[in-house]
Amino acid sequence: MPKITRPIALIGLMGAGKSTVGRRLAKRLSVPFIDSDDEIKKAAGSSIEDIFELFGEQEFRAGEQRVLDRLLNGGAMVLATGGGAFINNDVRKRILQSATSVWLKAGLDSLVERTSRRGGRPLLKQGDPRKTLEKLINDRYPIYEQATVTIETDKLSHDGAVDLIIQALQDRDDI
Repeated sequence: MPKITRPIALIGLMGAGKSTVGRRLAKRLSVPFIDSDDEIKKAAGSSIEDIFELFGEQEFRAGEQRVLDRLLNGGAMVLATGGGAFINNDVRKRILQSATSVWLKAGLDSLVERTSRRGGRPLLKQGDPRKTLEKLINDRYPIYEQATVTIETDKLSHDGAVDLIIQALQDRDDI
């Protein structure tokens, strides 16, 4: 197993598997797993949906940035970030400097199927979820490409994704 000395930040769209893969990866690496959305909920004392509804996306993103700034100082961990976190220039710069970023890349069909399994996704509440996800792919994937490591998850099991991440980390000396 690679020796982790700084955060591994999982990035990607909702439904890419950041939380599920992240928990398994953290267990295999014997480091803590932290989901930034859970930390945002704790800090705000309300759900992500409520934050979006009451304060708007801009305020949510400001809180997300504050939480991520704190978490990225936490040493070795696996950190699942929200789908929009890496889009913010300041957050992206901080992740690229302070963590090893891993993009869990999934195709549109996979994302539509996976996100349909559970609610709590404010960006998918209005309009056609497929069209929303397609727009997010077009807008965000060019930015996600800046990640240190990319793992395509469409045809992988969760454990298969973990195996590929560990293999990619073993090939690096900056973790």
